[in-house]
Amino acid sequence: MLRSLKNTYRLGVKELNSLRRDPVLIFLIIFTFTFAIYTVATGVQTELRNASIAIVDEDHSELSRQISASFLKPYFKSPVQIGLGEIDSSMDASKFAFVIDIPPDFQANLMAQQTPTLQVNVDATAMTLAGNGAAYIQTIINRQIGEFVSQSGTPIQQAVTISMRTKFNPNLESSWFMAVMQVVSNITMLSLILSGAAVIRERERGTIEHLLVMPVTPGEIMLAKIWANGLAIILAVILSLYAIVQGVLGVHISGSIVLFVIGTALFLYAMTALGIVLSTFAKSMPQFALLAIPFFVVMNMLSGGTSPLEGMPKVLQIIMQASPSTHFTSFAQAVLFRGAGIDIVWPQMALMLLIGTVLFVISLMRFRSTMSAR
Repeated sequence: MLRSLKNTYRLGVKELNSLRRDPVLIFLIIFTFTFAIYTVATGVQTELRNASIAIVDEDHSELSRQISASFLKPYFKSPVQIGLGEIDSSMDASKFAFVIDIPPDFQANLMAQQTPTLQVNVDATAMTLAGNGAAYIQTIINRQIGEFVSQSGTPIQQAVTISMRTKFNPNLESSWFMAVMQVVSNITMLSLILSGAAVIRERERGTIEHLLVMPVTPGEIMLAKIWANGLAIILAVILSLYAIVQGVLGVHISGSIVLFVIGTALFLYAMTALGIVLSTFAKSMPQFALLAIPFFVVMNMLSGGTSPLEGMPKVLQIIMQASPSTHFTSFAQAVLFRGAGIDIVWPQMALMLLIGTVLFVISLMRFRSTMSAR
């Protein structure tokens, strides 16, 4: 047992030295957990910003002018006045994301306590912008109508007043959410690439034959690659959380980073084993990349980080329970966003350990058969 631990440790050190001498992988790790996180967090926004909007004012009343003037920066660009016949052509040409048509006699009908209709045309090809923008427009118009009617002496009585209190990310900045989820996504990607590249590198350089004649077992070789590549990623994650996420982006992390690192280690145990499985089916790095990309894309898109898992088809929800990324995403959101403790997230940690053990057994069987075939 002691000899096996020594072999695993020494092979892992060899793996770290091999990684240290690979400038491409070193650059990939640094770039992925620094510049890539910053650019995605600051460049990809889900909230409304600088949306193009046009107004068709057929009423030319005080209320219609008040509504037109209420769409301000930074949520909207300055509204453009267009004619009724320009709506379809301008939206087909993507000139405007929103066009509001205020019908004739809108103010007069409203003051006569009728129910006039105001039309909002939305370019739904920009799905997130369309959903958020439509809600913003509805709120702004309702507020302007309410203020105008109240000034006329007939205030509108609201039956319910909604008061929202946001615990995490109180300003609802998308950069806070994108930064943390990008860290999770990059962990998934790099764990596949580094572990698979470690096996492919041995095969392309011919050092796999050296390992075959050494008094080491395939299990020791695999464990060495798992802990060495996992350690490199964990160190990069810790530096990224403190320096980039908290330092540069100013994201407030509610939970324990130590607990997150422990959960990340369990996730890396599963993902590096999966990377080794894929590497046994590939003979070169380009082949491995073609195998790894579909796995990464599917796991990243369907893990619950991009869209809620509950919104997916039931069959797909059941299938994705076999993916370690699903449980890691749930774990990361609970710990980093909501400050959950181990008493809450232990089921996700147990499932990652179980899935990782199954993948490790499969990868060990494949690795043994690959080595014996040489």
